[in-house]
Amino acid sequence: MEPRRRAAGAARKRKTGGAARNGARATGGGHDGSFEQAIQRAVSGGGTVSVGIVNLVKNTLVTAISGARDVGGEMGTAAVAAVRGSIRAASEIGADLGAVARYSIMGTIEAAEQIGGELGGAARSATRDAVKTTRDVGGDVNRVAGQAIQGTAEAARRLGADVGSLVQDAARGAVEAADRIGSAAGRAVRATVTEAIAGTKALGGSPDSPKPARRRRRS
Repeated sequence: MEPRRRAAGAARKRKTGGAARNGARATGGGHDGSFEQAIQRAVSGGGTVSVGIVNLVKNTLVTAISGARDVGGEMGTAAVAAVRGSIRAASEIGADLGAVARYSIMGTIEAAEQIGGELGGAARSATRDAVKTTRDVGGDVNRVAGQAIQGTAEAARRLGADVGSLVQDAARGAVEAADRIGSAAGRAVRATVTEAIAGTKALGGSPDSPKPARRRRRS
């Protein structure tokens, strides 16, 4: 009976952990670093970041999470890995971290919409980790925070979502990460985020707009 119980337990672990492992592999969690290499290929030799990163991140996440039972949980894990991988890959070749953060966050939010995930949570976690990872690689966290807000606003506009609401979610993520870095970083990022939010008004929606209802997972 004991061998049977162990076999049943292993089978359950394979079912529940499969999506997470697929997400890790798809976002460069494996040893081959294929995702990071793809990000680097999306950046030209001159360091110009391609908007193709949006589709690269989106398609990677959708593929990794499709079929997952817990879309919200898997989305958060895979999105963090994608943003980290994007910024680390860009840092290695001296690319513009702000632009990479902007496009990778756009791709993350669009992936969340496509699989029926919660857009605000995706924006917040992706922006928080973008700022944290930028600090880890010695980049400009203020620029990345501002670009993350712009990317969130642009993704919201493209999807027809509430720009103001998603921007506020992204802003909270940026400030949370900056506060953990230090008080000076927190103050600087707050100022940058406030300025960036003001610039998103032209894209539609107000930063004070009420939050939309949570999207239900699609069947």
